[in-house]
Amino acid sequence: QVQLVESGGGLVQTGGSLRLSCAASGRTFSSLHMGWFRQAPGKEREFVAVIRWTGGIGYIADCADSVKGRFTISRDNAKNTVYLQMNSLKSEDTAVYYCAAGRRIGAGYAASEYDYWGQGTQVTVSS
Repeated sequence: QVQLVESGGGLVQTGGSLRLSCAASGRTFSSLHMGWFRQAPGKEREFVAVIRWTGGIGYIADCADSVKGRFTISRDNAKNTVYLQMNSLKSEDTAVYYCAAGRRIGAGYAASEYDYWGQGTQVTVSS
């Protein structure tokens, strides 16, 4: 069982930055695929970013086109933590952001690929 706890959300002005953190429990964090999703009011949960474990090769990060060049996903295995650095925030980035973990995933773009979820953290971007 893996428990995920997000933090770092809040209110920020357009063009500002936030860094979300997701702390994971368990001793196998390094082999977990980790993702970030978000859900705005009245909308479905959507993929934001993923960092996949590839075994001996290391990790591969990917993100949605809507955040490419602005958001960066990273991880610190020593701290069992995954991060989402969000720069140049826009009003359309306003959502609840969720951290997710999966033991076996494909590309990691679909919420159904993940086994564990955090409770979410609110990000509000004001103009």
